[in-house]
Amino acid sequence: MAERTSTRSNGRASRRAFLDATAVLLRRQGYAGTGLSEIVARSGAPRGSLYFHFPGGKQELARAAMERSGEQLRRAIGATMDAPGGPRAAILALLDALAAGLEGSGYRDGCPIATVALETAAESEPLRETAAAVFESWVDELARALQDSGMERAGAQRRALFVLSAIEGALLLSRARRDVAPLRAVREELLLGLG
Repeated sequence: MAERTSTRSNGRASRRAFLDATAVLLRRQGYAGTGLSEIVARSGAPRGSLYFHFPGGKQELARAAMERSGEQLRRAIGATMDAPGGPRAAILALLDALAAGLEGSGYRDGCPIATVALETAAESEPLRETAAAVFESWVDELARALQDSGMERAGAQRRALFVLSAIEGALLLSRARRDVAPLRAVREELLLGLG
């Protein structure tokens, strides 16, 4: 019995290691630039277990990593939005955290979803659908907090979509420029607009 528990535990650890490695690599170099050999090497998990956990290969692994990263970020957005100070303070704190993370990574770590979506949306319907679902979950989380603060539903959805679009665009520009000025500009404009 202990051997079976250990095998299951090792299997879960291998799966997590593959997902963690894939998430980092996708965020840094995108889907096309990330190879299975690199994922296996970074994960430290046995190569033979890759197809056991992800029989659909790289695309299945990428989707699972995107979903996992997306859910982690959705929960972080929710926790930030639920913190004292309301949505305005939370959105500004989120922008500050994103700017610090981008600078701290030497501009290597972009959005784990946008990096893949930009290069695969026209070629891979499963990856496009995954990206769309993750982005929608983030919009919903932002909209929920805006509604909780008194904004009507349609307005909250529209404002949340605008905020996420501004943040994602600013992340892309900041990464390309290797400068957080676009994130800071969005922060300042949202500071005025969320008044």
